[in-house]
Amino acid sequence: MNLLLLKQLSILGLFAGAMVGLVATIPFLFWLCILVAMFWISAIVLVYLKQNDLIGIINVREGSIFGAVIGFVAFIAFSIIFIPVSSILGLIFKSYTLDVLGLFMKDFGSFIVLILLVISTAGLAALFNGFTGLITAYVYELISGQKKEYDENNTVDFTIE
Repeated sequence: MNLLLLKQLSILGLFAGAMVGLVATIPFLFWLCILVAMFWISAIVLVYLKQNDLIGIINVREGSIFGAVIGFVAFIAFSIIFIPVSSILGLIFKSYTLDVLGLFMKDFGSFIVLILLVISTAGLAALFNGFTGLITAYVYELISGQKKEYDENNTVDFTIE
């Protein structure tokens, strides 16, 4: 696995998630932004990379791994941007619908619950975006007609040290 490519995917996922989190503070776009962050952000990033020739031929296995990485990182960035900004807007406009952080800041245990909720939801986003990345890579294989050959030296297996 190319470590530089994973870093680039993480940075693009952070940027895309932060932008979606900022747009999600607009109340009537909130649910659309949640759907984008949970399901489609990996497809958007992979299509952007393929359109600008920043990524080569990927197979469906790499597409699913790339999608999962993008989805997890993007949802974490989405939450890091959305929760404080919506809480500040909730304090300014005295609207309890936007005050997400105020619900969880009653004590330290509630803050821990918020962090666990964000991480578990990011895991679900990684799962869904992994599937979306798989579909995106499969569609690019069908459209281009090029299939990446399996090479023993070019695998996506991770080693944990």
